[in-house]
Amino acid sequence: MLLMLFVRPERAYDLERPENLDILPDTPINTFIDNFGNRCARVLAPAGRVRFFVDNVCRDSGRPEDAGFGAIQHNVNDLPIEVLPFLLASRYCEVERLSALAWDMFGAIPPGWPRVQAVCDWVHNNVEFGYAHARATKTAWDVYGERKGVCRDFMHLSITFLRALHIPCRYVTGYLGDIGVPPVDMPMDFSAWFEVYLGGRWWSLDARHNMPRIGRVLMACGRDAVDVALTTSFGQHTLEKFTVWTDELK
Repeated sequence: MLLMLFVRPERAYDLERPENLDILPDTPINTFIDNFGNRCARVLAPAGRVRFFVDNVCRDSGRPEDAGFGAIQHNVNDLPIEVLPFLLASRYCEVERLSALAWDMFGAIPPGWPRVQAVCDWVHNNVEFGYAHARATKTAWDVYGERKGVCRDFMHLSITFLRALHIPCRYVTGYLGDIGVPPVDMPMDFSAWFEVYLGGRWWSLDARHNMPRIGRVLMACGRDAVDVALTTSFGQHTLEKFTVWTDELK
């Protein structure tokens, strides 16, 4: 199995103690950094029931995340080499299929942050959230047609539009608790959002919630959900239980 259950290395400095992945029964773990800079684990899971567990405390500013008002959009020729892959189509983000549509819908909007926010607003206002709408094979093209999905679907459609508009965009997964917002009466899950590269840095946005949030904890980023799967199993398995918690400590 491949496991992506750690926080991303740049957030590891905010943890109160070294991060450990506990596995029952005790199983050797080989950790590594993947091509996108995420910390991953590789394990040979024994037959039978296996339990994976991670817990920690992460320091945070307690302020809503920054918005990139005024952040400029770079010409493609001026982008750093390492950013270029986030302009391309990927498994769930069919840039070519949605490119003409993206330019028709958003091409007249000023480039940079206004164009990014317009994409985020449109997806937020036109896609219906619901866990019943989830399926593993749903792509950005499907989301545009069906106008329904879960958080990853909101992000895949946003990412595809933005890449079509020549704005580097990457898919992100992590923890997002109900800090500073009314709590939601449903089981907590890992969250997805996306990051755009403007003005020489990455900015976080979230087409599902469409507002700056407090306390995002970054775990992994990649081209789309394939690159940041929490678990990838190369054998028959059944998920019996899945629990996520993010509690504010004062």
